[in-house]
Amino acid sequence: MSGQRDVVRVLVRAHGRTFAEEAGITLRDTPQPLYRLLVLALLLSARIRGSIAVDTARELYEAGLRDPRRMAGAGRQRRVDALGRGGYRRYDERTATQLGDGAELLTERWGGDLRRVRKAADGDVGELRRLLREFPGLGPAGADIFLREVQRVWPEVAPFLDRKALDGAGRLGLPTDTDRLVKLAGGTDPAALAAGLVRAALDKNVTEDSLRRAA
Repeated sequence: MSGQRDVVRVLVRAHGRTFAEEAGITLRDTPQPLYRLLVLALLLSARIRGSIAVDTARELYEAGLRDPRRMAGAGRQRRVDALGRGGYRRYDERTATQLGDGAELLTERWGGDLRRVRKAADGDVGELRRLLREFPGLGPAGADIFLREVQRVWPEVAPFLDRKALDGAGRLGLPTDTDRLVKLAGGTDPAALAAGLVRAALDKNVTEDSLRRAA
């Protein structure tokens, strides 16, 4: 047990940076960072390198497309161009459309504020996940990415460890049951724990590094 705790401690310390942090998003329970996280979750859910998705999220922000009103009003070609500059070329046409349609949905139905989606779910994480999946392009994987990251500022979501995070736990020789894993992690920030586990699932070097350091 103590060895597993050491693995968790090392993993979170060395690899527990959230993807929102990597994309330059200071996550708060306010409309703009929540929307930027939604965009990042959409980008990360495609079959593309995570580093490209993160770079593209930064590029969209630098291009001024940092809230749903600006995203919807930018025009499809401007979105395509920003996606291309970020390296997101394989899916740029489809994703540009999804970003525009999703921004319109968020504006028209939810007043541009994802906190209203949270309020509508009323603490039911399953319902919140369902509502998130109504955004174009945000399938099960994208909804899970959003929930993994947003649990830092929406505590009713925590602890949220999806299948990808539990895959990472298995690779590290840790319990693959959420309750057991959270108990093992003690007071560890669940968003950082989830991020570290996902990185272990995606990159064998993270797994090897964490196990080596904990030995």
